[in-house]
Amino acid sequence: MRNFSRRGVIGLGAGAAAALGLAGCGTLTSSDGSDQAEGSSGGTGNQPGAQTHRTRPIGDGSTSYTGKQPNQPGKPEPLEPGQEPPQFVVFSWDGAGEVGNGLFPRFLELAKEHEAHMTFFLSGLYLLPESKKRLYEPPNNPRGASDIGYLTDEHIKATLKNVRQAWLDGHEIGTHFNGHFCAGNGTVGNWTPQQWRSEIDQAKAFVKEWRTNSGWTDLPSLPFDYDKELVGGRTPCLLGQDNLLPTARELGWRYDASSPGGRQVWPQKKQGLWDLPLQQIPFPGRSFEVLSMDYNMLANQSINSTKAPSHNYPGWRQQSAQAYIQGFKRAYETNRAPFFVGNHFEQWNGGIYMDAVEEALKHIAREKEKGADIRLVSFRQFVDWMDVQKPDILDKLRTLEVGQQPVGGWKTFLQGSQGGQGGQSASAGTQNAA
Repeated sequence: MRNFSRRGVIGLGAGAAAALGLAGCGTLTSSDGSDQAEGSSGGTGNQPGAQTHRTRPIGDGSTSYTGKQPNQPGKPEPLEPGQEPPQFVVFSWDGAGEVGNGLFPRFLELAKEHEAHMTFFLSGLYLLPESKKRLYEPPNNPRGASDIGYLTDEHIKATLKNVRQAWLDGHEIGTHFNGHFCAGNGTVGNWTPQQWRSEIDQAKAFVKEWRTNSGWTDLPSLPFDYDKELVGGRTPCLLGQDNLLPTARELGWRYDASSPGGRQVWPQKKQGLWDLPLQQIPFPGRSFEVLSMDYNMLANQSINSTKAPSHNYPGWRQQSAQAYIQGFKRAYETNRAPFFVGNHFEQWNGGIYMDAVEEALKHIAREKEKGADIRLVSFRQFVDWMDVQKPDILDKLRTLEVGQQPVGGWKTFLQGSQGGQGGQSASAGTQNAA
């Protein structure tokens, strides 16, 4: 399996790293249950009296209709004038394959413990057996080529099991597309809207036809209709968004999480879709900020993730955890911009980035348990909330810069749609350093 090149990235701040597309392009390195699922009749999941729908297979039975997704938050409500906005936090995972290291089930369990929802950007190739790799026709690349490795049959089965459980637990299944091409003539950065359509169609087909492609008949179907479930994704290396968006809009997608170098401000739409980028966040001990993704912390800490001296791991782990925590804190204590985090199920540098993400999630969950209106949601759940907000309220929220507090507090700032456009800067320690 080929590793993603990180030449020239060490010591780069968020802006420079983003410009090079260094957004987490890792390579995974290394069941079942009832064929029924509960569909929620309300917004809160498996409540007493919720309807149970018998599975209705779709196509070859790789996927199925099982009713409304269980374990969802209540119906989103618009903010009232003067109401303090919630603090949204989205943890997302690129690739979302389980290769025997236990990371996928580890974070499913962590999410369940803290009543968190996440987004899993599934790579379509992770459900395609390597023996059938010539079914994949990547744009501008040889048939069957991929810059990430195909999974073993056992790891595909484990991935299916965890993706199924993730959806039943209330998480979102998005897409990370297929072959993860980030360099050369075949890079996704050069693909046309038509080529993106081919890539998406294939990514969906590998999810919808895993049973045909594998020949496995003893595993349960995935409990969702992927044509309806798929409403957003993140491109490899954060490349190619401009040409992806027209196709995504035609397909009815609702958001895209591929923008590089975003800032901690309230988002807006781009070409009709919510633009939800990774964000520049404080990087403790450094003069620059770093993108809110494990890979970018890796790239700024070590030259070689497989040979870095292990005595550095404790300090790097703490630095990474504090980057996430400080990013959350800056938003929560000032403009309440949603906080987006991206990750991979990888053991880079001894698994310190997995530990850092877990520490950050637990820190945020403790703040939530104190009674704060903090919502650990998927991207889909976040845009559900955004879509019901009044345009003038969102416009007002967008006037707050990174680290800006609303003048006079939220009750004054959001009292009506006119006036009060300014914000009060936070302390110098929370200003954008990029």
